[in-house]
Amino acid sequence: MLRSLSVRYSPLLTRIRFRGRALSTQPASSLGCLPTTDSPVVSKLAFFNSVTGDGSKISSFRVLDGSGIPIEGAEVPEACISEQFARRLYENMQLLPTLDNILYNVQRQGKISFYMTSYGEEAAVIGSAAALADDDEVLAQYREVGVLLWRGFTLDRVMAQCFGNHEDSGKGRQMPVHFGSKQHHFHQISSPLATQIPQAAGVGYALKRDPERRSKNVACVFFGEGAASEGDFHAGMLLASTLPSPTLFLARNNGFAISTPSSQQFYGDSLSARGPGYGVDTIRVDGNDVLAVMNAVKEGRRRCLEGGRGVLVEIMTYRVGHHSTSDDSFAYRGRQEVENRKKVDNPITRFRLFMESRGWWNGTEEEELKSRLKKDVLAAFKRAETLKKPDLTELFSDVYAEEPWNIREQREELAGLLQKYGQVWEPWRNELKIFKDEGKKLSD
Repeated sequence: MLRSLSVRYSPLLTRIRFRGRALSTQPASSLGCLPTTDSPVVSKLAFFNSVTGDGSKISSFRVLDGSGIPIEGAEVPEACISEQFARRLYENMQLLPTLDNILYNVQRQGKISFYMTSYGEEAAVIGSAAALADDDEVLAQYREVGVLLWRGFTLDRVMAQCFGNHEDSGKGRQMPVHFGSKQHHFHQISSPLATQIPQAAGVGYALKRDPERRSKNVACVFFGEGAASEGDFHAGMLLASTLPSPTLFLARNNGFAISTPSSQQFYGDSLSARGPGYGVDTIRVDGNDVLAVMNAVKEGRRRCLEGGRGVLVEIMTYRVGHHSTSDDSFAYRGRQEVENRKKVDNPITRFRLFMESRGWWNGTEEEELKSRLKKDVLAAFKRAETLKKPDLTELFSDVYAEEPWNIREQREELAGLLQKYGQVWEPWRNELKIFKDEGKKLSD
C-alpha cells in the first residue's frame, strides 16, 4: 500500500495519488465558485427543500396574542401607537364589516349587481394602509377598499362606485368594488386575476426614474395566494428583483382561492418560500394582528426604498366571508369551521382587547361607534340609490382620443332609435328616466 502512495507537488494544487488515482487535498473552501454564480463548491451530495436551512417551517411574526396581550419579546411600536392613532385604526377596522353587512344585503335585494366582503381580513388591510405613505401607489385586488377609506375616500364615493351613478369617477363602467382614485394614488382595480402584479413592478420602476419621487415612494401591490399561482406573480417578482424596482408585494394568504384551499395550490412552505428564490427580503406575518401587520409592512416599505428592490410580505389570515356574492363557500367548507374562526381569532376583537387593556376603549364607546358607523353607511346608501346614472352619451366617450368610425356609427344608430322609439315605447321611456340626461343629449 505504501508503494502505491505517492505525492505530487504543484504550485496550483496539491494531489495525493492513491492506487493510481489522483485525490485532491485542497480544502472545499478554497475551490472557488462555479461560473455565473456565487455558489460555493462542495464535495457532499445534498438536496435541500427548505429556505430555513434546518428543514423547519418559516416562522410568522406576531405582536399581540388572541387576547390582545403582547407576546413575550414583542415590541409594541409605542412611538406611533398613541390612543388617538389606535382609535383611528379600530374605527376603520369596524367600518369595513359595517359597510360589508349593508352592501352585501343590498346586493341580495338586487339593487347592485355584485359585491365582495373583507370579513376576517380587516387587520390585514387596515394595518397595511396605516404603514404606507398616503402617496404611495397602490395596485389592489378586490378586498382593499379599507386602504381607500384610510386615505380619506368617502362613503358617498364608495356607494357611487357600487351603484354606478353619475358621481362615480368611473362613470358606471366598472363592476361594483372595482375602485380607483387618482387623487388617492389608488390604481383602478380590474377583474382579470393577478394582472396588477407585473403592472406594480412597472409602476415601481417609474417611481425610481422620477427624481421627485425616487427614494420617497413605493409601489404596493395586494393579491391573494390564489393570484400567486398565476404567471403574472413570477413576472412581477422577477422584474422587481432584477431590474430592480421598489415594489412592495403584499400577499393576503386567506386560505382559499375561491373554492380551492391553499393546500391544493402549492406543496412548498407557502408563498414566503418563493421570496428568497428571487433574492428579495421576505417576511411572514400574522394577518389577524393589526400591529404585527403594520410593523412588517412599515419595515418592508423601508427596505424597498433603501434597496430600491422588491420586498415580499405574506399576510396570513382567513377569509370568513364567501368569495363574493356569486359564491356559497359552505359548499366546500364547513359552517362550523367558519364560526369557530370568527370566535377564536377575530382581528377586530383582538385589537379591541388590546385597547381595553390600556384603558383606551370601553363597552359604551363600542356601542356608540357601531351605531354611528351604521348610520353613516345607511345615509350614504340611501343617497346613492336616488342618484341617476351618468349621461347616456358617456357610453361612447373616453378611451379614444379621436372617435373612430365604428363608435360614431353606433352612437348615431342609438340616437336614431331614441328619436324614433324613446318617447313612444314604454319600456324605453321608463328606462331612459334612470339616466341623468334621460337620453336627451344623444337624441337632440
